Amino acid sequence: MYHLRGETDEAHAQELARYVDERMRAVAEVTGAVDSLRIAVLAALHLADEVAQLRARQKELEDQIRERAERCLDIVDRTLGQSA
Repeated sequence: MYHLRGETDEAHAQELARYVDERMRAVAEVTGAVDSLRIAVLAALHLADEVAQLRARQKELEDQIRERAERCLDIVDRTLGQSA
């Protein structure tokens, strides 16, 4: 058992631990590895890849939102300009 320090509440910490455990078990099953350090490193790489993909997707969505907001502002500006 590990003790986490910080602002994470216990329920959230347990949820994270379950997720990491699931990933480690999946890595062990797929690779057939038995060395816990190797399994942990491989699971960490998978988790890091997952984070990188989510960050890339978040950036795409933020860019789409920014573009849409700019288009909306252009429409509002044009509409206000026509009514003035």
